[in-house]
Amino acid sequence: MNQLDSWLNSLPDDVKNSYRRYKRVVDVITKEPDPQVGQTPKEVIWTKNKAKLYRYQPQSKKTNRVPILMIYALINKPYILDLSPGNSLIEYLTNQGHDVYLLDWGTPGYEDRHMKLDHYILDYIPKAVKKVLKTSNASEISLLGYCMGGTMTTIFAALHPELPIRNIVLLTSPIDFSDAGLYTNWLDERYFNVDKLVDTLGLIPPDMIDFGNKLLNPIGNYYGPYISLVDRGENEKFVTNWKLMQKWLADGIPFAGEAYRQWIGELYQQNKLINDDLYIRGQNVELGNITANLLNIAGKKDVIVNPRQVEPLNDKVSSKNKTHHLVNTGHVSVVTGSKAINEIHPMIGNWLAENSN
Repeated sequence: MNQLDSWLNSLPDDVKNSYRRYKRVVDVITKEPDPQVGQTPKEVIWTKNKAKLYRYQPQSKKTNRVPILMIYALINKPYILDLSPGNSLIEYLTNQGHDVYLLDWGTPGYEDRHMKLDHYILDYIPKAVKKVLKTSNASEISLLGYCMGGTMTTIFAALHPELPIRNIVLLTSPIDFSDAGLYTNWLDERYFNVDKLVDTLGLIPPDMIDFGNKLLNPIGNYYGPYISLVDRGENEKFVTNWKLMQKWLADGIPFAGEAYRQWIGELYQQNKLINDDLYIRGQNVELGNITANLLNIAGKKDVIVNPRQVEPLNDKVSSKNKTHHLVNTGHVSVVTGSKAINEIHPMIGNWLAENSN
């Protein structure tokens, strides 16, 4: 026993316990390796520019005849949908016999700064849909969009009523931007000059977007995770999940400038989508064109996309089978964590199974 150990053993138990907790925190943050993510087996079946289309568990038996194409946001990385074994929406759905695909947008470079929502929605998604239908040998498709990916999915479906879209599942996807909480104040066009920002930077840095999200709850977002780690650092399951979430949160990607200009200017500032005033490459986006079965999920605790931004879609679409489901989660815990694993993943899987055969 060295002198340090001898000295520590002489201290009161509460001091020794505090030292042990803080040492564990330091080890987790500075010494332990990053966890592995996105482990569900997959193969790339199509690429375009930086984007890749994945098919998951391609060798497993598919018992549901309608394939699922997942479409994620243009910020952060989509492995939040496949975070870790046992904590993965993608793994759950494939294990239930669904044929699951994911459109990963990749990481844009400065050369992609002129990419608009038009490019993603009209050039990328249609080709991905065509590839999924061909690969699955299917006549219909289900689309699952998360966050901004769900907004883009909705726009795509409204612009393509002729396509065989059977089901649409949306997870915390903003459609009505009339009341976006604090974002409404921060992004008010009287104070936030999106044109100057885009013209100056070209690409919007991920740290800028992350900073804005964290300001919604600065104490909780900046200090909360580390306080929790101190309190629960001896719980290995908690530490594993903590490292997974912190890795994803820090793994942002740039936002193509022209797409950001549209996202902020035409949606947050002018609220064109819900009012059928949005045009994508000259085509009017009319939400009433959507007739697919719709499962529209919002998080009661979501401060990034509040439920008021989600629910109005159900009144606009022409779908006969449409459900708005409010779950007791936040923006991220709708897809990962115990509530998602035990309640939301099965709800999505069962709804898709019921509406796919």
